[in-house]
Amino acid sequence: MIDAVLNIDAMQGIKQIEDNSLDLIIADPPYGLGKDYGNDSDKRPKNEFLKWTEEWLELIIPKLKNTGSLYIFATWRYSPEIFVFLKQRMIMLNEIIWDRKVPSMGGSTRRYSSVHDTIGFFAKTQDHFFDIDAIRIPYDAETKKARSRSIFVGKKWLEVGYNPKDLWSVSRLHRIHSERENHPTQKPLEIIERMVKASCPTGGLVCDPFAGSGTTVEACVRNERHYIAFEINPEYHQIIEDRIKRVCSEIDNCLPLRSENQSQNIKHPTAGQTQATLFESHRTSKCV
Repeated sequence: MIDAVLNIDAMQGIKQIEDNSLDLIIADPPYGLGKDYGNDSDKRPKNEFLKWTEEWLELIIPKLKNTGSLYIFATWRYSPEIFVFLKQRMIMLNEIIWDRKVPSMGGSTRRYSSVHDTIGFFAKTQDHFFDIDAIRIPYDAETKKARSRSIFVGKKWLEVGYNPKDLWSVSRLHRIHSERENHPTQKPLEIIERMVKASCPTGGLVCDPFAGSGTTVEACVRNERHYIAFEINPEYHQIIEDRIKRVCSEIDNCLPLRSENQSQNIKHPTAGQTQATLFESHRTSKCV
């Protein structure tokens, strides 16, 4: 089943996915910092947390196509261990630093205040899909004017924009932000959309094993990608349902949300049916 959010544990859900079927994995798992997600999922001791992380990664990596890739959010406290583990199984393309643009007030007096998250970007093979043109940032008018000399005329890079690079300065979602849902570690849509557009072809399949508030699902719905997501907390699962219904009321050609609260077989395209043709079959559907 695709275009579904299942209210089950990620370990259970991942096992149902066919090998070599995913174009992209976006994982924002518990960080091991003791956050309250309505359960004890983020309250494991360090060694237990790292062992659990390795277990779900071992399960999900084979689900990627050879052209597939993985983004994983982490804290600097554990990213070295997690990245070393992944580098033994995948190709590390980037360590992305998300600057949360935290205001300069308060903080630690015995060390530097932490104001960033670390994101590991990994590929299964050198043939991974990556569409840089989909995520270029346009140059402003002042920059274009400064490059108006004849040697710059007709330069494609000046017209299409620049690579976002590996430092992403995007404000965290404050409590009054219009995107904000009732979730303690919700990621901005801008960040997730960049990953989806760059690393999954239109009509491709994205998996989010820790769906949280549903940002990855929304990014897929808005950008014509299929999705399969898992969220163990029933309250967050309901948030995702409500969120996608709101999104589908705003846009045309919304992919249908098949929200399930129990384990099901996850069906994928047959040999004669591509992800793109599956998407076309859903274009006139609305969320249910």
